[in-house]
Amino acid sequence: MIRHVVLFTWTEDATAEQKAAVATELRKLPAAIPQLRAYTVGPDAGITPGNHDFAVVADCDSVDDFLAYRDHPQHQAVIAEHIKPILASRAAVQLSL
Repeated sequence: MIRHVVLFTWTEDATAEQKAAVATELRKLPAAIPQLRAYTVGPDAGITPGNHDFAVVADCDSVDDFLAYRDHPQHQAVIAEHIKPILASRAAVQLSL
């Protein structure tokens, strides 16, 4: 199993509406991408100062399934249309479980 973890920090001028749209659009992906076994997205809980603003955790059965998710046109559209316009920084890792 592959676990994909992504952390985003938004630009200072990112609006609440833009941030909400990221979550809304990402939450549509499990219905469109059957290779996703588990999928969690959401904003930081605000407990520890200095954290990233938003996280995505995606579990896939195999590397090929992860690649199918990574390269899926709907996923790529969310990145291009909703994430990149408000992205200040990104960190990601894929873990083999």
